[in-house]
Amino acid sequence: MSRPALVTGFEPYGGRGRNPAGEVAARLDGREVAGVRVVGRNLPVKFAALDEAVAATLAEVDPAAVISLGLCPGEAVIRLERVAINVADFEIPDNEGLVLIDRPLDAAGAAARFATLPLRRVQETFLAAGIPARLSNSAGTYLCNKALYRFLDAIERRGKAVPCGFIHLPYVPEQVAGMIAELQAARSIERNRRPDIPSMSLDLMVEGVRLALEVTLAQTPP
Repeated sequence: MSRPALVTGFEPYGGRGRNPAGEVAARLDGREVAGVRVVGRNLPVKFAALDEAVAATLAEVDPAAVISLGLCPGEAVIRLERVAINVADFEIPDNEGLVLIDRPLDAAGAAARFATLPLRRVQETFLAAGIPARLSNSAGTYLCNKALYRFLDAIERRGKAVPCGFIHLPYVPEQVAGMIAELQAARSIERNRRPDIPSMSLDLMVEGVRLALEVTLAQTPP
């Protein structure tokens, strides 16, 4: 039996009641893409616990490919991340209240690690399917960046050629509608002006990640 593909999301964070990344991973869990079973898992938004979660998930699933997902508030399109850097520098606390500034992820580790997904091909496939997407040269310095760095590092240590990368997702429309309603109730915006907060349907994001898996698995030996 072929090894499964792993898709990870994150639990809600930053006071938000939901996280599209975790919902997409849950939607894909148990599906089959290109003849390969997909395993969806959620990761904690906790700096200390994330290392163990990455290692335990890789040991449990032994995946043929890994795509991690995260929310990027304010992003208008799906963002395909090229690189993770060896630093944690938080704008907001994690879910345990931790704030880190200029903290190396690994004092002895590489300064940066590059994703190994066929990102250009994935983007071309998205655009051909009418799904807006762009390549990005920074996964940030929060837990999304750390997840990509740790997955790439752990896969290298395991000695298996496993394509791995990170995809940032926008808000879903329901989240933006809720934000606008809260702002209006608080009289925080003028009646004829609305905050410019982009979003994307969850169904479109699920289809995008499915296509990313399909493209990746097509170039991955069984």
